[in-house]
Amino acid sequence: MAINIEMPKLSDTMTEGTLIKWHKKVGDNVEIGDILAEVETDKATMEMEAFDEGTLTEIRVQEGEKAEIGGVLAVLDGDAAGAASAPAASAPAAAAAPAASAATAQASAPAAATASAPVAAGDGSRLKASPLARKVAGELGVDLTSLSGTGPAGRIVRADVVAGSSAKPAAKSNEASAAAGLAAAAKSRSAPAPAAAPAAGAAISAAILPSAKEGDQRIELSSMRKVIASRLLASKQTIPHFYLHVEVDAAPLMTLRQQINAQAEKTHGNKYSVNDFVLKAVINATVAVPAVNASFAGDHIVSFKHVGLSVAIAVEDGLVTPVIQQAETKSVLQISKEVKDMAGRAKDKKLKPSEFDGGTITVSNLGAWGIESFDAIVNPPQALIVSVGAAIEKPVVKGGQIVPGLRMNVGVSCDHRVVDGAVAASFLAEVKKLIEQPALMLV
Repeated sequence: MAINIEMPKLSDTMTEGTLIKWHKKVGDNVEIGDILAEVETDKATMEMEAFDEGTLTEIRVQEGEKAEIGGVLAVLDGDAAGAASAPAASAPAAAAAPAASAATAQASAPAAATASAPVAAGDGSRLKASPLARKVAGELGVDLTSLSGTGPAGRIVRADVVAGSSAKPAAKSNEASAAAGLAAAAKSRSAPAPAAAPAAGAAISAAILPSAKEGDQRIELSSMRKVIASRLLASKQTIPHFYLHVEVDAAPLMTLRQQINAQAEKTHGNKYSVNDFVLKAVINATVAVPAVNASFAGDHIVSFKHVGLSVAIAVEDGLVTPVIQQAETKSVLQISKEVKDMAGRAKDKKLKPSEFDGGTITVSNLGAWGIESFDAIVNPPQALIVSVGAAIEKPVVKGGQIVPGLRMNVGVSCDHRVVDGAVAASFLAEVKKLIEQPALMLV
């Protein structure tokens, strides 16, 4: 039986992917869990696992080519795996549609509205679960047969197992409903802009289109750049922004950082950046002023329990914002190590889609480029983004005297539907206090 290998939906904002590299060639045997190819999404380059077994008989999308979600990348001969082996892509027993149609429908639907498919058919056929999900399930003692998969073609992924381990037994219908509500709320944090927002591909007036001349270069938009264009356009056109700035005395922070780094080299070897402390200050200020840790949701506001700190990281093709999950529970050392790890993998396009989920507030720091101050664009669906400038030596007035000073500009861009001016000012005042009294972040 021929089994189509389709382009999976690897992130909530992904509409197409670029086939970077095939790890299998025509004629190779494929087993479940094998790495078939590397696919570039709008956020990262991901390894694509096999959900079925058989022999690879055809490759339809070559390296460097793009395919839309649900597009057929290659074809497997499932009969070569043995008649006793039930194809992992087969639909549940109650479903009448062919597997390829079901997978295509699921892949093309918005991530927040995709229904979870059963992990096993009524006849006891093989579970559809990634190797990592199986490993984590074993470690956490989770029964895979009790879970529903949210991955491509209903596959159980690591996030499903983690969610299942934190939930109470599913036998009680009211608890199952609560778990479904939590899953929906989690999706809403990372959901793309509302459908009414203009798309990046919308018609552009001919009057503002550039006129290319001989020697000019045409650069095709990458998947990442398309998403950046779409989300930022939607943000500026649908979110009522307002901006505040404050100047902070950065000298105490610089002194503390120097002292800690001198000791750190002798112990764990991790050197702290200025940004590590700024991130910690933003996290603590968010806890102190929780009204900024929220999102506009049409007819209500969602106030988040935890701080998901999105950290803006510049990469070759744009900007990515991986998330420090439950940031309020982490020390400066943990934050420093996590950011270094994410920044390294971001430049290699090795971040996982799950690492972009759950962001509730963003920090963008252009201090390393010598920028003194700037206004960032709100990262939807969040309500506030912090902009951080460089620490600049300048004359300041202290006690009626002009003396040398080290000053840093910190700003916020806010969604006025959620955050009012007084709330944003209170938040900035808290950030200022923590940077100017950095020892408070260590207790």
